[in-house]
Amino acid sequence: MTPTDLFALQLRLGTLFIETQAVMSLRLLAMGGVIPSHPGENTRMVSEKGPAMTKAFAAATQAMMEGKRPEQIMSAAITPVSKRVRSNRKRLSK
Repeated sequence: MTPTDLFALQLRLGTLFIETQAVMSLRLLAMGGVIPSHPGENTRMVSEKGPAMTKAFAAATQAMMEGKRPEQIMSAAITPVSKRVRSNRKRLSK
């Protein structure tokens, strides 16, 4: 693992953490009635967790079975979760 690989992974994780916090804040504000809530948001919030984690686990397992390096395995695992969080942030920010 090169320092650049490590920095890239840390940047992706940091972005994921920030976007996750934004999604959580937007959902809490909507639950509290501060901002308009999307129909079915509470159900969606719970139902999307399982499939996202399953995709992350499958991607990490596939990367590991292919003999990839640890940062590549971690990157494969966070890709499906990052896509879901990013789409949620964009949707909830509208």
